[in-house]
Order: sequence, then structure tokens, then C-alpha cells
Amino acid sequence: MLLGCVLSQKWIEIITGISIPYTATLGSHFYIGHFGGIIINANAVIGDNCNISQGVTIGVSGVGYKRGVPVIGHDVYIGANAVVAGNISIGDGAVIGANSLVTRDVMSHTTVLGVPAVKINDKDSKGYI
Repeated sequence: MLLGCVLSQKWIEIITGISIPYTATLGSHFYIGHFGGIIINANAVIGDNCNISQGVTIGVSGVGYKRGVPVIGHDVYIGANAVVAGNISIGDGAVIGANSLVTRDVMSHTTVLGVPAVKINDKDSKGYI
């Protein structure tokens, strides 16, 4: 039975290009805007009403006590090809711009962009969700 479930999950990953392990915690109204290239760590926590685009990775990073996976708040928008990694917190209403690398906490209701991502303004995700 377990083997059948694992094979089914892998088949879905291959067809959709999206890897979301059953142990990941996803809030209600989680939305994936476009097909493919999405990887979510098995221990990731994502709040309600979040929207992610294609190519997004939400994963593990760091060493020692800094090693871990992100906790993403409610109403967060993550742009295409962004990477959110490590033992960090993404605040409610945050916007992560396309192609950004986020390895530090993001305050609520702010927009970050770049590699590494830095705060660029206090606009929230209201227009993106």
C-alpha cells in the first residue's frame, strides 16, 4: 500500500513538475499560479491564502541551529523562480519578487527583491492575491 502511494506521488510530480510532500503544511486557499518547477520541502509551513508562481523553491538551508525550513505567513505572494530557504519567517502579506533569494526573515506587509533579497518598499500582497 505504501509503495503504491509513493509511486503515485512520484507520478504526479513527473506529470505536473510540482513536488509537494504530504507532510508539508499548507493553509487553505493555497494557489499555484503556473505549471512546473515547484519544490516545497516536506517540513515547510505555508499559511492561508498564499500564491506562488512557477519555479519556486521553498527549502532547507543552513547549518547547526540555523538549519531549517521557512515558515510562511498568510496572504504571501512569491514570484516566479524565487528561492525561500532556511530557518526563517515570512510575515503576513509579504511579497517576494521574481528571481529573489530569501535567506533572512521578511517583515509583514513588505516587498523584498534581489539576490540576496532586500526590502524595497512597504507594499503588501493585496494586489497579487
